[in-house]
Amino acid sequence: MARTTDTDLAPHELRILVAVADAGGFSAGAGALGLTQSAVSRSVRGSERKIGAVLFDRGRSGATPTPAGEKAVAHARRVLRLLDVLVAEAREASRPEATPKPEGPLRIAAFRSTALQLMPPVLQRLRARYPGIEPQVRIVREIGRGTAGEVADGRSDLAMATLDGARLPAGLVASGLFEESYFLVHPAGHPAPRSLPLVDWAENCGSYTRAWWGAQDWIPRATIEAEDDGAVLSLVSAGHGMAIMPALSLVGAPASVEITDLGPERPTRRVGYVTTPELAGSAAVRALVRELRAAGAQAPARLRAHTREPAASLAAG
Repeated sequence: MARTTDTDLAPHELRILVAVADAGGFSAGAGALGLTQSAVSRSVRGSERKIGAVLFDRGRSGATPTPAGEKAVAHARRVLRLLDVLVAEAREASRPEATPKPEGPLRIAAFRSTALQLMPPVLQRLRARYPGIEPQVRIVREIGRGTAGEVADGRSDLAMATLDGARLPAGLVASGLFEESYFLVHPAGHPAPRSLPLVDWAENCGSYTRAWWGAQDWIPRATIEAEDDGAVLSLVSAGHGMAIMPALSLVGAPASVEITDLGPERPTRRVGYVTTPELAGSAAVRALVRELRAAGAQAPARLRAHTREPAASLAAG
């Protein structure tokens, strides 16, 4: 029989590390777990001894994970999630002649346009087939570590992500679902949309479009920046400029804006999902992936149906 060693961390120790990180301090973490502050402090010191690294910087304002602590807390979240999955799936498998029916929370990170346009029908079909699943969708900006970072940090089981050119955090797996095209969007009826100032938002300038943007001498520097694609559309609709936007963000665009095809060399981005190798085999994630693949196969036609027919390709000059 395998024996525990002095470096093994118990589940309760992992929960304490996560609670301190999430609460931002030992006292707050203790309160969240219903423990005393001294018990939490002893547990963290014990974890630090076992790991051989300081996990939190202590200060008057609380406790902040060190780089080692960030790694430890991310792995702790992922291990605790796998323990939850272990219990749920083992319990389900123990039922005589039971057809596996995944249940429990399913944590999903999604950037805004996928959360608004792709996830609702996917989750509707998922819950119809598996009413025991409890989806929890968080909208995360697709900049920096983006949605994939939520999975790497153990906060999400699966993330909708843009895959082109982005460096995937170590230890994750990804798969593409569909290709999404970009279009020029500008106030309806404007005779010279290329002459308008640019309205932009940070998520628009990923590595998957950077080369295309750099080759377009007609695109000016942004004069207005917005943190949300809905705000970009509103600004364009009000006549403040033009924008380059992906198809999902243009579903249901108001009649006050016009969508113009950028031609055969238009930029595109690959939309897919990211998860961990361990959770990829769980029943709930497998069920969600099946629905995502079905939606991905239909996505190009659905996007064409829900975005207005683009105007003629933008001519040079």
